[in-house]
Amino acid sequence: MSGIARRARLAALLAGALTVVLGLSPAQADHRPDQIVLPGAHSAEGITAGTGTTFYAGELFTGNIYRGDVRTRTASTFITAPKGRMALGLRLDRPHHLLFAAGGFTGQAYVYDSVTGAPVKAYQLTTGTSVINDVAVTSKGAWFTDSSQAKLYFIPISRGGTLGAVRTLQLHGPAAVLKSGFNNNGIQASADGHTLVVAHTNSAVLNTVDPVSGASATITGVSVPNVDGILLQGRTVYAVQNFSNKVTEWRLSEGLSSGRLLETITSPKFEVPTTVARFGDHLAVVNAKFDTGFPPKASQYEVTIVDR
Repeated sequence: MSGIARRARLAALLAGALTVVLGLSPAQADHRPDQIVLPGAHSAEGITAGTGTTFYAGELFTGNIYRGDVRTRTASTFITAPKGRMALGLRLDRPHHLLFAAGGFTGQAYVYDSVTGAPVKAYQLTTGTSVINDVAVTSKGAWFTDSSQAKLYFIPISRGGTLGAVRTLQLHGPAAVLKSGFNNNGIQASADGHTLVVAHTNSAVLNTVDPVSGASATITGVSVPNVDGILLQGRTVYAVQNFSNKVTEWRLSEGLSSGRLLETITSPKFEVPTTVARFGDHLAVVNAKFDTGFPPKASQYEVTIVDR
């Protein structure tokens, strides 16, 4: 058997194994759509992985939350939010079945039951000019960014799942830089919760932040113009660069002080993507379509599925 024939046979065997693992027929594996429509949505911004192949995605200007499945490529309205809410970044606390949503220009954060969709609690994180943009969950609580103030906000979660009073962390160093427009945006936490990684849109960088002191430092070697949401898994960071219409994958050093580019992921179906979730070898990326205006004026909003 020639080398080409052997490689072709191996590829076929791997494809067949993948359909078995995912529980799909070959036809499903070959012909599933690469976009999942959020039916009835008039805007979109945040996404987070749920359990298994489930995801949650937010409708920016209503605060409604969709629940979908990357395997079946379907989604439907899960939470109809009270009037006046918004939904930007989303994050799931799996042990306690709590879904956190960043409330954008309201200065608020919302917590929902991820199983039933019932509202659990609403927080007024700050007053005045603010954009509560994204959220990261650790074993001790949820951290929120503010794109207009040099602050992070923390909602503690007890071991039993009880939510505590909000605390404010004043930032210092490069994460405290404020310019016109959007500053601190996407946020993630290291596995041990001892370091936060925060995307700074105006500075086009990622910064580490000490969750105790608020001290920050720029991760060298990482340049991310138009950075929005980020996803940190181990020492790998996926950075969504909205108006650049791409997702970049970076490998960080052991101390998270520097990074190098691994891959640039693009798709003709990206239309100002804002946030990302990972499902095995696939990324689920939300199209916010801010190129149509603000508020956006597109007729449809969707999650795009791409290979990583």
